[in-house]
Amino acid sequence: MKIYEGTISPPDDGYIAIVVAKFNRSITQGLLDGALAKLKQHKVSQSAIRVCWVPGAFELPGVTERFADDNKCQAVICLGAVIKGETQHDYFINQAISTEICRLGVQSGKPVIFGVLTCNTVEQAEARSGMKEQSRDKSVDPTAGNKGAEAAETALEMIQLYTELPHKLRCRINRKEP
Repeated sequence: MKIYEGTISPPDDGYIAIVVAKFNRSITQGLLDGALAKLKQHKVSQSAIRVCWVPGAFELPGVTERFADDNKCQAVICLGAVIKGETQHDYFINQAISTEICRLGVQSGKPVIFGVLTCNTVEQAEARSGMKEQSRDKSVDPTAGNKGAEAAETALEMIQLYTELPHKLRCRINRKEP
């Protein structure tokens, strides 16, 4: 029996892209700060990180696809915050971006990490972005409770895991045969 389980380690080559939404920037900046701190903690050099700001969460998949198509990109971390309002707008945004980000991960064959908060209140988003004290001990890990840090750690683990897994076979359903 062969068991596959990733370990958290910096990528050997290439870079990690972080695509982050500007909408709810006080929240998403906290997510980005947590992701960058976690990457630094795991010895990922600044030259191996690309950060791209997009207007809002709805724009995350389009830019994510550009990075995922680059052979030098080892993983893409998507960060955003969609907070419930008075209408169902959040539901439609969350459904669209989660489906598309998932598809991009499968299609690209590389880790595409969903680090988008989907909260009912600003307070919930603040707690998940590291802006509020958590019940976890921050003296041990200053990024505890920060979902951006968790997304970065997931990316590092998945990069390593993908190197151990068999390569997937790609086929195109709509490809025209000669």
